Amino acid sequence: MFIANTEQQRGQMLEAIGVGSVDDLFAGIPREQRARSFGLPPGRSEFEVRDHLRRLAEKNAVNLVSFLGAGFYDHFIPAAVDALVGRSEFYTAYTPYQPEISQGVLQALYEYQSCICRLTDMEVSNASLYDGGTALYEAAMTALRVTGREKIVLAGGVSPIYRNMIECYTANLAIDLDKDLSEGESVDHERLGDHVDGRTAAVIFQNPSFFGVVQDLAEAIKKVHQAGALSIVSFYPIAAGLIESPGSMGADIVTGEGQSLGIPLSFGGPYLGFMAARKKLVRKMPGRICGRTTDGDGRQGFVLTLQAREQHIRREKATSNICTNQTLCALRSLAYMTLLGREGLGELAGLCAAKATYAKQRLAEIPSVRIDMTLPTFNEFVVHLPRDAAAVVGDLIDKGFAAGFPLGRYYPSMQNDLLVAVTEKRTKEHIGALAEALEGVL
Repeated sequence: MFIANTEQQRGQMLEAIGVGSVDDLFAGIPREQRARSFGLPPGRSEFEVRDHLRRLAEKNAVNLVSFLGAGFYDHFIPAAVDALVGRSEFYTAYTPYQPEISQGVLQALYEYQSCICRLTDMEVSNASLYDGGTALYEAAMTALRVTGREKIVLAGGVSPIYRNMIECYTANLAIDLDKDLSEGESVDHERLGDHVDGRTAAVIFQNPSFFGVVQDLAEAIKKVHQAGALSIVSFYPIAAGLIESPGSMGADIVTGEGQSLGIPLSFGGPYLGFMAARKKLVRKMPGRICGRTTDGDGRQGFVLTLQAREQHIRREKATSNICTNQTLCALRSLAYMTLLGREGLGELAGLCAAKATYAKQRLAEIPSVRIDMTLPTFNEFVVHLPRDAAAVVGDLIDKGFAAGFPLGRYYPSMQNDLLVAVTEKRTKEHIGALAEALEGVL
């Protein structure tokens, strides 16, 4: 960081404050609590910094054929998405969430909300949230506000990444997290009754599960409702083109990671959280909701109808203090969904599922590999290997593949298990080459 103040200027500022030195300025802070030196090296010139960053970048493995998933997917993005969202009318460094934003942006957000409602088969959607994990936490908090209860149950198929995020956000809140309803790769809803009681505000499901298993949640959601609790479903939006929607299964709140809707992986962000719910919950939802209306002359207009963030209302009554709008990413998702349309989304989902099925069959032919072919999956599945999955992934990177996500990172009993994802971008040749390379390293 370049700070332009000279020693003379610093002296003048200290004199104006009435202290003799920087140490005197911070004398009120105990020495052991003051920031210590970070041990940073001396500054470098712009040329040297560029050269250093270039050499660091060259260490990255590039042009890998990716079979990574675990909630973030390598989907094709039409060129029109960048062309539309890159227009100066939309592309801004400032998140346009104030009431005075233009009619064009308000209309685009309204259309985004409409698309999310149709995608999830729900009644209302907000104008986006920070990402999939924080959207799921926000859904849990909504359920707590609505029911007045204090317990959240996490079903076994919920992403461990999301679990960690929810645990982090609720660590200092009087919330009881029930995380025991977990059976690893399989999803057991028969034991749901042992965990849902009169204190339960909501049960959180994920469909497809973190392990790629497609579930019929209708009966489980009925049990949740019988206990007076809400049902929350974290949903992979591309799967909507092929499997039954959460809304049609009776879900009260649906959230998800919108990265797969036209947003590049970009080394981890920025991404997009979507959230949709039943209309009766609209005033308990976080974030902003754009509405359509007419003015005094009968002309159509768009307004920021609800905005319940802490900067807009009294802090203790705010529904959220997390970033509750990702307008640019929402615009990308809108452009992507509009370009695909209903038929395109169905074709895309079908391609992902068909290629994943072929990959399961091809990998299962390897003598030392085991795949549970009885589990219904969408585009992701678990591969049981004869040795440590993380080591196998490392070996396959050298052969040009990002082969999947080693599950031992979050599940100690699954050290030899690999989560493999297949999107429409993976060809039959890619899958065959992966199978040959995997057999070779095993």
